[in-house]
Amino acid sequence: MDILDQLGAVREGKLSRRRFTQGLLSAGVAMTMVPAGARRVMASEGDQATYFTWGGYDIPELFGEYQAKNGALPNFSVFGGSEEALTKMRGGFVVDVSHPCNQALPRWVASGLFQPIDPSRLSHWADVMPELIDLQGNDAGEGKVWMAPFDWGQSSITYRTDLVELPNGEESWDILWDPKYAGRLGSLAAGADAWWIGAIKAGVPFDQLDTDEAFEKIAAVMREQRPLIRTYTDDTTTLEQALASGEMVAALTWNSSAALLRSEGVPVAFAKPKEGALTWVCGVVIHKDAPNIDRAYDVIDSLLSVETGQFMINDYGYGHSNRKSFDSFDEEMLSGLGLSKNPIEVLQAGHFQIPQSQDWETRMNELFEQIKAGF
Repeated sequence: MDILDQLGAVREGKLSRRRFTQGLLSAGVAMTMVPAGARRVMASEGDQATYFTWGGYDIPELFGEYQAKNGALPNFSVFGGSEEALTKMRGGFVVDVSHPCNQALPRWVASGLFQPIDPSRLSHWADVMPELIDLQGNDAGEGKVWMAPFDWGQSSITYRTDLVELPNGEESWDILWDPKYAGRLGSLAAGADAWWIGAIKAGVPFDQLDTDEAFEKIAAVMREQRPLIRTYTDDTTTLEQALASGEMVAALTWNSSAALLRSEGVPVAFAKPKEGALTWVCGVVIHKDAPNIDRAYDVIDSLLSVETGQFMINDYGYGHSNRKSFDSFDEEMLSGLGLSKNPIEVLQAGHFQIPQSQDWETRMNELFEQIKAGF
């Protein structure tokens, strides 16, 4: 199948964007994700639900149940970062469901843009791990929640085992600050990942982030790192291709990048830094003005299904909230992905993100953008 045929298959839902990207990666062809233009989404009666999500989650493999029930896939709109998504919705972008993570949840709820989720409308809710439901700020009262937890995992270093020399054989965040790799390091562009890694590197506890001293310490290590970074990007494909070619030797990524590269035979490891990885839980929320409320619940139910969970674990290397999704995987395989059948083992082993205020988020993003620009 040539590239034009593959593009047609993607449009028809016969080939996922992720599988298409894998094919391009193997062929050495680059692909750039183009975000959907800003517009007001108000689907008419009978339309499919619109899912506003991170790149890579807009694929058929996650929506087998939804497609079987509704005859088509949901509509997708993609964002590159949590703050970008919330800002767009505050500006009038109305969708059915969206995909925040735990550290952003209180700020999203405080915006007044979302409605509580009624778990009694979800057929898979009884199998969702309670540890992931009981997150800070998730209780909406009367047995309802603000976010249905869906995926969880880590932000860490994907590195070329044949090109990176580990000092004393230890994996450490120092890899991404090592001058000998200048120009061959990469990073996710969002402060929601990179700034928190800077806090780990600077030795700033997450419960002390909101102080002038913390900002100064983190900014100092991020400025130290800036000349070494070849690329900051929200497009993980860019990082994966550069690692595959050897253009980069290490990058800040999520679990999925290491899982994909290993499946392609690229010699990489997903680090377990001695200082601890960054850990997170993400999920699905419903917009208060969701045009397709029944299908919004269908989106959530499909994402919580065992089949979706098995795909997430096997293909993306992410944890899933449905405990039954892990039944077909052994602990050795899960450990190699940085996962466990008990999510608390993973979340507590690293640095679990703590929700911060909107003022903190704004200040952090503004400062990090300045640092990326060289100031």
